[in-house]
Amino acid sequence: MLFEEEIKNELRVLKEKNLYRVLRKVEFLSPVRIKIEEKELISFCSNNYLGLTHHPEVISAGITALKLWGTGGEASRLISGNHILYENLEKKLAEFKETETALVFPTGYSTNIGVISALAGVFSSVSKKGKAGIFCDKLAHASIIDACLLSRANFFRFKHNDPEDLRSLLKKHTDLFPKIIITEGVFSMDGDIAPLKELLEIAEEFDALLFVDDAHATGVIGKNGKGSLSFFNLKWNPRIIQMGTLSKALASLGGFVCTSEILKKYFINKCRSLIFTTALPPSVLAVSLKALEILAKDESLVLKLQKNVNLIKKLLKEEEFEVHDYPTAIIPLIVGDAEKALSLSEKLFEKGFLVPAVRPPAVPEGKARLRITVSSAHTEEEIEAFVKALKNCF
Repeated sequence: MLFEEEIKNELRVLKEKNLYRVLRKVEFLSPVRIKIEEKELISFCSNNYLGLTHHPEVISAGITALKLWGTGGEASRLISGNHILYENLEKKLAEFKETETALVFPTGYSTNIGVISALAGVFSSVSKKGKAGIFCDKLAHASIIDACLLSRANFFRFKHNDPEDLRSLLKKHTDLFPKIIITEGVFSMDGDIAPLKELLEIAEEFDALLFVDDAHATGVIGKNGKGSLSFFNLKWNPRIIQMGTLSKALASLGGFVCTSEILKKYFINKCRSLIFTTALPPSVLAVSLKALEILAKDESLVLKLQKNVNLIKKLLKEEEFEVHDYPTAIIPLIVGDAEKALSLSEKLFEKGFLVPAVRPPAVPEGKARLRITVSSAHTEEEIEAFVKALKNCF
């Protein structure tokens, strides 16, 4: 069959370019220890930033919910899946992020797809149809880019973390409405932080919305891990839409948006990725609630994470690795060539450490890397051993 032959050719090309991927069977032994192919490894690639996946209170909350309410979400939230735990979780998320309200989605990806598409289509039924303008950072996550393309809005990308390039684009397109500025708070591949103060000033200057994807900032930076707005001491206002995930520092599954009451009502009615998706199971909601409760009342995990971030960066710099100075848990070690990144990853695997190679299209061509991530669950000894192993792989 011709179609199969074309697929085989495509896979062959991927292998030749060192861009072919496979799934490995993984067992989770602890927040930072895993087993692959009967080999135990220390993971330096997880987004489990606070190690809450194995916290006894978090596990207990999930077990209790399973026994009380069963295993599934049963239907979409608008049918019969809007479990009572949703209201509790959304209230706590809004309190944590200091916004009016919150709305929980099945995944972070579906949050971005649904919310951004809905925002761009806000006037689809009236005279402004087709006039929305999205202005997005060039290095924004794939889910954001997909959402922008699916929205059918006028779509522009400004240079990474470059407010002046954004301002220049907005000046050229003053006729578009609504205008939506989109950025990540902490960028998922580079670990750097968006200049939110400047972006907010520009949003106010051009009467634009500011959408901030805080997936890798929540639980990591800001007071008690409140995220990137807190990091800059910025107060929320209705023009700011904060997105986040429950699947990283909060050790569960799902995405959320923290916003105004009026926008929540709009999203419930317009976000297709919410309306047409089965709700999260009660056990997942209970786990998220407990993890958020622990984060909100106890800053020790965030402080331990920051201590580990500072330690690994100090050790890497001592070994003359080039690392950024942002207080985030993502540290890119850019090697350029995909084959070299794969080789380094395999060498580390043999030494007992898991850091997969990140290659195009996840990162730009020529920017293949090891994406190192740190958890509060790592010990000093594990961090020291990892840096030593990494040095020996070069």
